[in-house]
Amino acid sequence: MNRLQDKVAIITGSGRGIGRETALLFAHEGAKVVVSDIDSALGEQTATEIRRAGGTAIFVRADVSQRADAQLLAETTAKEFGRIDILVNNAGILRDATLLKMTEEQFDQVISVNLKGVFNCTQAVAPIMIQQGKGKIINVSSVVALYGNFGQTNYVAAKAGVIGMTKVWARELGRKGICVNAVCPGFISTEMVKSVPEKILEAMKEKVPLGRLGEPREVAQLFLFLASDEANYINGAVISIDGGITV
Repeated sequence: MNRLQDKVAIITGSGRGIGRETALLFAHEGAKVVVSDIDSALGEQTATEIRRAGGTAIFVRADVSQRADAQLLAETTAKEFGRIDILVNNAGILRDATLLKMTEEQFDQVISVNLKGVFNCTQAVAPIMIQQGKGKIINVSSVVALYGNFGQTNYVAAKAGVIGMTKVWARELGRKGICVNAVCPGFISTEMVKSVPEKILEAMKEKVPLGRLGEPREVAQLFLFLASDEANYINGAVISIDGGITV
């Protein structure tokens, strides 16, 4: 039996990287997947790949920083599939700069997508899950939310905020049968990380006790566990998946 058989899952930012791997894995495990991304071409590619493999998927373009887009995403999903069982708040951007060089625009952009976007999507989906009496919300934070990172004032602030919101929602929505958890990936081998110079990549690997970067699939496997019935008593948790870098 597939672990997510006939569950309906929305995955934001699933055109590439961890989001894409999550969409493919969830579909493989029987979920009906709503692929969402701001990049229509990449999002459609993910949805097409799922359908070609015999799965069920639709693509809904959404800029999560826009409330109307988040609302449309929830409404389209409910109309198409009749329910929403899982929301993975994965969409995020980087606009790195040191404190003294960071522009107001860089700060606002990251807060809008990485923090407000999580709020927008969760607020849009929550009433549907409450009506059902159950649901799983997985918020993607980062290990940098736990220990900071040079040049990432905006990103760290947003990802730390995501952890805070997760704990509030675990309290508020838990009594409605909804589990809300946060996952904090470390250095994962995504397109974004691969664009970093080789010398810096090697330095990153050296910091990790396991001596390597994580794979997007490994993070997706953790999301799968949290989305499945095996994790029905996990609520309000903040789980690091980082090879031990925060030890």
